[in-house]
Amino acid sequence: MKYFNKGGISIVGILLLGVILVLVLSYFNINIKATVEKPTTQENINYIKGSSINIWNDYLKEPTQYFWNEIWLKIFWASFISNMERIRDNEPTDMQKAAPQVDFN
Repeated sequence: MKYFNKGGISIVGILLLGVILVLVLSYFNINIKATVEKPTTQENINYIKGSSINIWNDYLKEPTQYFWNEIWLKIFWASFISNMERIRDNEPTDMQKAAPQVDFN
């Protein structure tokens, strides 16, 4: 029992859950295509889509772009690329340079 993951659900689990959900809906004679194509459903989908776009543009776009451009690319990605180039060129990485050195001579 110690080999089982106690964490969340895997991709295979999500796919299996989706297949089971479709089978249950089919058992109760619920036509997914007809339900999605109903005008009420389409209006609800369009409302959620419009609201999501507004939330993205009004609240999330600017902080996300700041995080991506100023933090992720400049700090993490630049150092990652720099260290990968050092590994390629057989030079010490930032971690190797910062590690304490012991001289026995």
